[in-house]
Amino acid sequence: MRVGVNSRLLLKDKLEGIGYFTLKNLERLTKNHPDCEFVLFFDRPYDKEFVFAENVKPVVIPLPTRHPMLWHIYFEILLPIYIRLYKIDVLFSPEGYIPTKGKTPKLCTIHDINFEHDKTYIGNKVYQRYMEYFTPRFAKSANAVLTVSEFSKQDLVKTYSLEEEKIFVVESSANEDYKTYSEQENQRTRERYSNSCPYFYFVGSLQKRKNLTNLFRAFDLFKDKTQSNVKLLIVGSKKWWKGEIEDAFNAMRFRNEVIFTGRLPLEEVNRIASASIALVFVSFFEGFGVPPLEAYCSSTAVITSNTSSMPEIAGEGAIYVNPYDVNSICDAMIELYSNPSLRESLIKKGQEQAKKYSWDKTAELVWKVIEKVLKK
Repeated sequence: MRVGVNSRLLLKDKLEGIGYFTLKNLERLTKNHPDCEFVLFFDRPYDKEFVFAENVKPVVIPLPTRHPMLWHIYFEILLPIYIRLYKIDVLFSPEGYIPTKGKTPKLCTIHDINFEHDKTYIGNKVYQRYMEYFTPRFAKSANAVLTVSEFSKQDLVKTYSLEEEKIFVVESSANEDYKTYSEQENQRTRERYSNSCPYFYFVGSLQKRKNLTNLFRAFDLFKDKTQSNVKLLIVGSKKWWKGEIEDAFNAMRFRNEVIFTGRLPLEEVNRIASASIALVFVSFFEGFGVPPLEAYCSSTAVITSNTSSMPEIAGEGAIYVNPYDVNSICDAMIELYSNPSLRESLIKKGQEQAKKYSWDKTAELVWKVIEKVLKK
C-alpha cells in the first residue's frame, strides 16, 4: 500500500502545532507499518530528519504555499497530478487542506474552525475568506475527517452539517520532552527570567483568540489587590501585537511587571513552566489546547477557560474561569497564589490527566481510520 501525506508543515526548527502533530504521527506510522510506503509531499526543500525510515519517499512539489492563491494551485491542481503520478492509494493530510476532486480516498484533519465563530480571530481578511469558503468543501469532499477533540467533532457536525460517522477524534498530546525540574533549577530559572520573583506565565501566539487583553486586565487587578511582587511572563512572538492587544497592555498600571520573552526553545519554555505559580491560558476558543497538558507535565498548576474544548482536555487539573470576565480570571490567580495546598492538589490531578494522552495512541487511531477508508 502507498500512503501519500501532505507534509508541507514539516519545517525544520519551525514546527507549529499542526507541524508537530504531523511529525509525531509520521514518526510512528512509518515505523509501525514497514510494509507500507509513505510518500511525503513537501512544498519546498525538506530536511533529511523527516525521512523517518526506508519506507519513506520524500517528494518536493516546487510551489511554496505562502498565499491563498498558491494554496489553491497547490491543492487543486498540482497535488492531484502528483497523487496520480505516484499511484497513491490513500492521501492523509494532517491539516484541513486536501484536493476537493479526484477518486483517491483522502483524510483531512480539521483541528478546529475558530474562524467560523469570530471573523477577527485570523487577522487577515484574505486568509479568512479562503478558510470560510474552502474548509466546508474540504470536509465534505474527504472520505473521513479527523479532529482532535469531541468538542471540535460536534462543532463540525453542527456548523457544516456533517455526519457524525464521518468524523473521528484523534486527540493530540503534549510534547514528549516536557519534564519536571528540581527546585534548585527552578530557582535559577526565576533568577534568569523574573529577578527571582514568583510569576504566572502564558505561552502561545499573541493573537486575539488567546485573550491577552483580558489576561493583562486581570493581572493588573491581581497586582492591585495583592500588592505582591508576582510577575507575568508572556512567551511567544508579537506577530499580531498591534491593535487591541497592544492597547490593552499600554493601558495597564502594572505593565512594568509584565516580562516578554519572545519565542523560546522548548527546553526554556519547559523550565519557565516548571518554575511558575501557574499557566494562565484563558483563550476564547481552542480546538484542543496543548499548553495545559505541557504545564501538567512540567508539574505546575493551570488556570484555563471554561469554554470550547478546555474542560474536556484539562479535566480536573485546572481552575476554570470565564474568559470574558476579568474578575473571574483575577480571582483564580489570587486563589492559586494564596493557597499552596490547592496548587499542589491541582498539580497531582493534572499529572494524572496528562497520562490519558499519548502520541502512540493518536497514531494508532489515525491508522485505523486510514484502514477504514481503504476498506470502503
